Amino acid sequence: MPLALIALTIAAYAIGTTEFVIVGLLPTVASDLQITLPLAGLIVSIYALGVTFGAPVLTALTGRIERKPLLLGLMALFILGNAVAALAPGYHALLAGRVLSAFAHGVFFSVGATIAADLVPKDRRASAIAMMFMGLTVAIVTGVPLGTLIGQTFGWRATFAAVAGLGVIALLAIAALLPGRLPKAPPASLKDQLRVLGSGRLLLVFAMTALGYGGTFVAFTFLAPILQQVTGFSENAVSLILVLYGLAIAAGNVAGGRLANADPVRALTVLFALQAAVLVVFGFTAPSAWLVIPTLAALGFLQFANVPGLQLYVVQMAREHRPAAVDVASALNIAAFNLGIALGAWLGGIVADGPGLTATPFVGAILVAVATGLTMLSGALDRRAAPLAA
Repeated sequence: MPLALIALTIAAYAIGTTEFVIVGLLPTVASDLQITLPLAGLIVSIYALGVTFGAPVLTALTGRIERKPLLLGLMALFILGNAVAALAPGYHALLAGRVLSAFAHGVFFSVGATIAADLVPKDRRASAIAMMFMGLTVAIVTGVPLGTLIGQTFGWRATFAAVAGLGVIALLAIAALLPGRLPKAPPASLKDQLRVLGSGRLLLVFAMTALGYGGTFVAFTFLAPILQQVTGFSENAVSLILVLYGLAIAAGNVAGGRLANADPVRALTVLFALQAAVLVVFGFTAPSAWLVIPTLAALGFLQFANVPGLQLYVVQMAREHRPAAVDVASALNIAAFNLGIALGAWLGGIVADGPGLTATPFVGAILVAVATGLTMLSGALDRRAAPLAA
């Protein structure tokens, strides 16, 4: 693998850390800023919405910029966003910093995946993209618990300062290791994106993505408060549990890809059904320190196990229904993932403020159950269309 891929992986690690580390810091942020947990949960939603709506628009607007200067500019924006968060005197300044970081996030992964594929021979493109996204997975395993520990020890602003430092390292690595001239595809227009949104079959898959992936975030967004206030774990114990959770996520991501290779719809149906069931179990095991650990290990495994199948399925559907806009459909599915995060975090805040933290897993299970039904419906439509295609 070329050294340039290391630069992209470092950047992906920094971006993944800043996206998910707030989950472990919600109680700390809420206490320091004297806001409610639901209001703190909006920090997650705002970031996800920034990725959802910023990525397609900004990717289209920056399509004519050379790739290396664009990535350098995105990392500069990422550093600025985290610096604003680190220096934020209050809630609204923190939100502003998160939005800036989210804009950089969305465009970086859209452009970075293409660059990673172009850095290697055709038969190694998938491996190159996987290596770049490995930075995101490793961030969940190590960056999130470490960032949580830093925030609990030195204050949450120190975490964002540390992430800004990671951004500086990534910027210097990109400047030093990425080739000066890189090929670029014609920019996808907003019109192409709207054509994808006009396909009922693709909209069905986007809904599966948003509800199936986002359903877990109803509870996951408030995982730290649940573990501290309901289960009774200390802050340091929560950091260790997040390491276990991250390892389960990494294992689930790998296993989910293998399961989805042959038949993504069948794999997604089973994974979503199991995910909904484990969320229900989590609602009952949350008060028990002994039972909640294996439950969270199972939930972490299932939370990302559906990601490869959803991405593969949307590409298959796009090739069938919008063959001229496969890349756009893939990018919009990434937006659907983040829309699901925003929806889950927002809904979780409402539930936490009403019925309470222990109700969040049950509401999340309902969303995932709906995704299971939509997946079964999509599979039935596929089977109905197969004889016609033949």
